[in-house]
Amino acid sequence: MTAPAPPAPATVMRAALLMLASTLFFGLMAITIRYASRTLPTFEIAFWRNTFGLLALLPLLLRSGASLRTRQLPKYLLRSAIGIGSMLCSFWAIGHLPLSQAISLSYSTPLFVTIAAVIWLGEVVRKRRWTAVLLGFVGVLVIVRPGTSGFTHGSLIAVAAAVLSAVVAIQIKQLSRVDAADTIVFYTYAFWVPLSLLPALFVWVWPEPTTWIWLALTGLFGTGGQLLWTRALRLGDVSALTPITFMQLPVVSVAGYLLFDESIDRYTVAGALIIFGANAYIAHREAQLARRAATTAPVEAVSPAE
Repeated sequence: MTAPAPPAPATVMRAALLMLASTLFFGLMAITIRYASRTLPTFEIAFWRNTFGLLALLPLLLRSGASLRTRQLPKYLLRSAIGIGSMLCSFWAIGHLPLSQAISLSYSTPLFVTIAAVIWLGEVVRKRRWTAVLLGFVGVLVIVRPGTSGFTHGSLIAVAAAVLSAVVAIQIKQLSRVDAADTIVFYTYAFWVPLSLLPALFVWVWPEPTTWIWLALTGLFGTGGQLLWTRALRLGDVSALTPITFMQLPVVSVAGYLLFDESIDRYTVAGALIIFGANAYIAHREAQLARRAATTAPVEAVSPAE
């Protein structure tokens, strides 16, 4: 069987622009979360982010005519509960840590996804990808710096967000075997809103007039970023698009410096570069194996992942 034809240059460019736009949206969401966290607790920011995100999503789903039928409601509930845990940890990190550090540690998620895929999906990971994962964790240690004066316990919350996000990624992989992407997004938000409301009620503070703006933008940027991200991956190669997501780091680092008087820590930059390199290799290797499976699976056994 011959290999599939490479995408046209116009398609590649469109995928790259969609991924860049998604990255900028997520960076802007981090900035609006930081502004909202000045007057609101993390639990409440998460609730409003989900509420405004669902309101932004509904017109798009209605226009597309997506089917919302599913037989996996218990799985969606579990996925959403873990996702809320990841969101709360991530939002807390964005609100309390330097933006560059919080975002850099979030890039460790693919490292934990690789481990989770071995545990839950039975994927085989060989020497080269395990080496990339270990190097990625070196980058995490460079940022967190345990046992030094630069260590803060808050950085562990950002790492916890990455771990939970990796579990969610595996669950989405399982859900997508049965349901369409739009169905997954809808039920995720439908559960997120009430699940995030429960903890928010215990710390409820009515937002100030200007805070409503930041909350609405957080929901819009978050939903927009997710939609752009999924559409980019439909058109382009993961290994080619993954490096573009790293543009979020300079965006939030510059914003932290200009808007919140944060310094750019050299340890964070060094650790982020190590994590980025590990992620780029993992994405490249997974794309290679996917192409190999597509071209050789019908005629011969596919080599295990490395």
